[in-house]
Amino acid sequence: MIRNPEDLSDVYGAKTPDQSRALYNDWAQSYDADNLRRGFRLPSLGAGMFARHMGLVDGPVLDAACGTGLVGESLAIMGYGAILGCDLSPGMLAAARQTGAYGDLVEADMGEGLPFEDETFAGFTCLGAFGPGHAPPESLIHLSRVTRSGGIGVFNLLDATWKEQGFQSVLESLVDSGQVQIIQRSQPFLPFLLAEPDLWSRLYVIRRS
Repeated sequence: MIRNPEDLSDVYGAKTPDQSRALYNDWAQSYDADNLRRGFRLPSLGAGMFARHMGLVDGPVLDAACGTGLVGESLAIMGYGAILGCDLSPGMLAAARQTGAYGDLVEADMGEGLPFEDETFAGFTCLGAFGPGHAPPESLIHLSRVTRSGGIGVFNLLDATWKEQGFQSVLESLVDSGQVQIIQRSQPFLPFLLAEPDLWSRLYVIRRS
């Protein structure tokens, strides 16, 4: 367990995937309780945005950086039946498995790549994975690669850091090369209703060309 769940400086300050993996392994058992009592609404908002644009589809959906399964469980409740989750942390994957929402769960470091064939998935979600100390912007390139033409991807970026982290340049490159279209960028919102009042985020919706 993280020493103080109100202080996430260790998580945001992780310098390597190994550090991040260790922190999330330690946090996995109390992650849901710690975050939901802080009013964590990003998983439900992200799953709802995905459903709005994607509709129900035949074919698998990737819940990237699935964590304990909050997003995947929401998708399953809404009727998505072929959900695959991946995450850096085995501890988080073990927690996600307990939800029963996933057809399969795979350990993967998105910054290094994804262990799936091109155009495997009808769409993807990747929520809560792109803050400081988390997955790098190159992850969007890998997520785009494994998404089918016409597929939808939903992810969030933090207003305060997304440009300096390099997400703007990667997104612009994907758009300029014709690989994706940005079809919605939400208004800024607080991922936590009861904590971190200065942490503003936006949901992005892309369509694979």
